[in-house]
Amino acid sequence: MQAADTDISALVEIEKNSPHRFEFFMGLAGDQPICARTAWAYGEAGGRISHALSVYSCQLRQPNQVKMIFEFLQNGFQEISSSLDLSFEDDSVADEKIPFLAYLANVLKESSFFPYEPPAGSIRFRNLIAGFMKTYHHTPLTTDNIVIFPSRAVAIENALRLFSPRLAIIDENLTRHLPRQWLTSLNIENAETDQPSADVLTVIEAPRQSDLMIELIKKLKPQVVVTGMAQFEAITSSAFEHLLDTTRAIGSRLFLDISDHFELSSLPSPNGVFKYLAGTSLPSHAAIICGLLKNQVYSDLEVAFVISEEESIFKALSKTVELLEGNTALISQYYYGCILYELLAFQLADRHPSPERGCDKAETVEMIGFSSSAISVLDTAELSIDDKENSLLHMDVDQSFLPIPSPIKAAIFESFARQNMAESETDVAPSLREFIKAAYGFPSDSNTEFIYSDCPQSLFNKLVLCCIHEGGTLCFPSGSNGNYVSAAKFLKANIVDIPTESELGFKLTENALTNVLQTVKKPWVYISGPTINPTGLIYSNEEIESILSSCAKFGARVVLDTSFSGLEFNFEGWDLEDSFRKLNLDLRVCLLGGLSLKMLAGGFTFGFLVMADPCLVDELYSFSGLSKPHSTVKYATKKLLGHREQKAGNLLDAIGKQKQILGNRSKRLKETLEGCGWDVLEPCAGVSMVAKPSAYVSKIIKLDHSYKDASVYEAKIADSNIREAILRATGLCINSSSWTGIPGYCRFTVALTDSEFEKALDCIVKFKDIVF
Repeated sequence: MQAADTDISALVEIEKNSPHRFEFFMGLAGDQPICARTAWAYGEAGGRISHALSVYSCQLRQPNQVKMIFEFLQNGFQEISSSLDLSFEDDSVADEKIPFLAYLANVLKESSFFPYEPPAGSIRFRNLIAGFMKTYHHTPLTTDNIVIFPSRAVAIENALRLFSPRLAIIDENLTRHLPRQWLTSLNIENAETDQPSADVLTVIEAPRQSDLMIELIKKLKPQVVVTGMAQFEAITSSAFEHLLDTTRAIGSRLFLDISDHFELSSLPSPNGVFKYLAGTSLPSHAAIICGLLKNQVYSDLEVAFVISEEESIFKALSKTVELLEGNTALISQYYYGCILYELLAFQLADRHPSPERGCDKAETVEMIGFSSSAISVLDTAELSIDDKENSLLHMDVDQSFLPIPSPIKAAIFESFARQNMAESETDVAPSLREFIKAAYGFPSDSNTEFIYSDCPQSLFNKLVLCCIHEGGTLCFPSGSNGNYVSAAKFLKANIVDIPTESELGFKLTENALTNVLQTVKKPWVYISGPTINPTGLIYSNEEIESILSSCAKFGARVVLDTSFSGLEFNFEGWDLEDSFRKLNLDLRVCLLGGLSLKMLAGGFTFGFLVMADPCLVDELYSFSGLSKPHSTVKYATKKLLGHREQKAGNLLDAIGKQKQILGNRSKRLKETLEGCGWDVLEPCAGVSMVAKPSAYVSKIIKLDHSYKDASVYEAKIADSNIREAILRATGLCINSSSWTGIPGYCRFTVALTDSEFEKALDCIVKFKDIVF
């Protein structure tokens, strides 16, 4: 009941000057509302009026984490505050997104760069997976049992390429992203022979129900089986054990997909596979695949992991993901790692000792091993060095550890803070179209296809597969990216080396290219430019035009890799538009690119491929297992390309400053190397340079305590062991000539942190002192 002396004239004025109407009632029993003006008149005449009373309760979700988010925004990122939306209709969405935003804010605030992580995946993330398995499912795993992949589809395809079986039986629910050729081949006659698998891999689709799957396995005797489990079969371990026994008996390798039954929950449902693993170690012929897709916020944000307790399988899968994918998006690992961390924090520590696990003692018949091409490459390729303690200095990786510019941090955080993005906000094509035209004069129109991936390396490998399917030959100049060359060999491509000369800085020339193209059918020419990886030299506009002219003359396809460009010290870029028009190259050239190094974005990666030949586009899409970037990555990429197009001062100034740092670093490294007896090829761009250890060849190195494993080490220094010698003597990782493809020349990258760069220079001097 409204007190008689309450003045509501102010409310009358509000109604007079706005469309709002207040609700009053005549007496306590009135049920028809009247406006403030009528209520005022009725009250003035002696009537009694009443009004409704509403009580609202408001509670701030996760106040400590929300505080961390706003502290980050107030620390120089106020311009993206308007993008932050912390209103949620579903508590479960809030409980997942707010902790991640707080974690991401803390990472971006406290760390100036994204750390180096091994190809097998973030050590922290793998530890959290192992911790979740042990805490919630009593399955004792370690980081050395878990390999991270961008997606379940990528994990399955990479595993099949590693073993290259003649015949594989795969769950019909898991074949959608496999290469079309595998699903149409019927070459199964020699499935039981010991002959090499050649280039034909046949996939037979099978129903998920285990009894039908097992019947097919017994009849067809495949070398590899990939299957999931029906919901009713996943509750107990009997179906899993039956699959293990059947595949073991005929010598098949088993990859079991548990994605549909893996719950990121504090009360996960019973799982028969985990019950088995809690009491028995995973047999050597079996591995578990799990794709993480069940989050509350982003339906398409995926990461996958493979569990194997066989050391050789773990190491081979780690190297395979390094060769074929490059890396798994670090921020996606952060996202699911945050969920796992919250679940582990929620669970009380189990004070009971872990039960003893039995070993799988059943005899196993001979299994298919790794393919011959995989064995050859994995044994000889110069891949990343195992660094569990994170104690090594890495001058052997194409990643920037310089401070990430603030505009990039802002774009990354804003992409996750936003809700309900419009499709146009994640459409990168228009911005990329402007970018490649401005930077390279690369023409594009409505028929040009833009294809994206987490990393340029996975796109390159799809082009290699297209080359193979076309019956082409991949031509690499001597002095190309070692990982790309190794990946092409792993995929069984025909490869031809194009000689380069030291007097010309190991650049590809028109004459050398012409001599090779005269002898090759269906050539595909790989060119890294404008910046050449690994030398750091640059192809001028005239040089690249002469090379493209030779390619056009012989009808060669060209893979123009710009992913290591954009950090030229004193270079304006290419203008290839006239060359494309004169030589009619639009359908023959594929432009490969990436954003990480151009923007010095560290662990934030984005790869793109631009192509116009519709037949080649269709062929590439037939190899559909690409690790596609998440919508948040595309949003951030579009934002950054917009800054660049608008010549936003903050971003361009930051990149310009870091180019200067890289230039100065290259000069200092050159001086140090030359002072220690190396012959150096001075770079003009990028993050790497090459040098020849002329004074060290045939010298004897003796170590009482090797840096790597504290063992005694003695060797005669040669091209084949210079990397190992420097690592054992100092803990410095570089690439040798087997990676660079240039006889005698090693590669050094310079985009380290300030302190690690200084340590690296000290290591070079220390190595000289040890040898001499």
